[in-house]
Amino acid sequence: MVFRVQSSTMQKLLFIMVLAVISGCGTNSTTEKLVVYTSRQPQLIEPLFEQYTKETGIEIVHLSGDAQQLLERIKTEGEDTAADLFITVDAGVLWQAAERGVLESVTSKTLQSNIPAYLRDPDNQWFGLSKRLRTIVINNAAMQEAPKSYAELATNDWNSRLCLRTSQKVYNQSLIASFIANFGEQETLKVLNGWINNLATKVFSSDTLALKAVQAGQCDATIVNSYYLGRLVASGEAENLNLIWANQDSTGVHVNISGGGVVKYSKQKTEAIKLLEWLTSTWAQEQYANLNLEYPVVEGTVLHPVLESWGEFKEDNLNAKILGALQKEAVLLAREANYN
Repeated sequence: MVFRVQSSTMQKLLFIMVLAVISGCGTNSTTEKLVVYTSRQPQLIEPLFEQYTKETGIEIVHLSGDAQQLLERIKTEGEDTAADLFITVDAGVLWQAAERGVLESVTSKTLQSNIPAYLRDPDNQWFGLSKRLRTIVINNAAMQEAPKSYAELATNDWNSRLCLRTSQKVYNQSLIASFIANFGEQETLKVLNGWINNLATKVFSSDTLALKAVQAGQCDATIVNSYYLGRLVASGEAENLNLIWANQDSTGVHVNISGGGVVKYSKQKTEAIKLLEWLTSTWAQEQYANLNLEYPVVEGTVLHPVLESWGEFKEDNLNAKILGALQKEAVLLAREANYN
């Protein structure tokens, strides 16, 4: 059972009606059913849920929609919520969910063993399920002077050569939050000011549009989540694009996560934990790599050939919780730098 949320007024009304239907599904705590609210795209999560149902016989009813809208709904529903799990695609959103008291702290040796500490909440309220690495992509024509760090893109050498996605997207807010944690506010502001001074054109609404601008020669470099480039590589559409793992001489490349947590008022917490644990299994982790070219959180998972081709790299092992905790400061600094 799949429900999708879109933007028109009529569809928003339908969204409310759908949630009411799902709420009815969750009232019987003895049913073999789990309810998941998720901002992950349906095509990326449905195959995993279908396999879990095949293996366990437990039906998964899931609602796909905007993360903030779903989080607000869980908070509003309180004890009457139908949701058993909340799964989303950014550490900042998971941090918000924990801060707003909608997630349950759980004990699971499997999750603690499979997921590195920096990719899960210190209080065990949420857990990373895949890694989303945000790094630099350049046009091959700029290969001889490829930047080694995010900060290098703020130098005069890259004047009028940079393309960026809007800072209003949570992925960039988390990236800026990592700069604040690693280098402090003043150094972060300096980098943001440099980026804006070096823009070749106005900011883009998506990573894909930024990549296409680099590909077309409108600019020489951008910063994106690696799986956006991976999709182009897999489809043979990235001949003149090259990935650069940023900050390999210092902090390592920025790591964000998709992940999930058990909803505080879930009627089936034990089964919800089992689903989270299963999502760290070998098969499920390989699906994260294959379906969207994201990096698995479980060490030793077989990677997609595109990911293999990018080689090994150093990661920033900053705890993902910090990406949320410094999100407000990140937004304010971006605003100060006129990074829209």
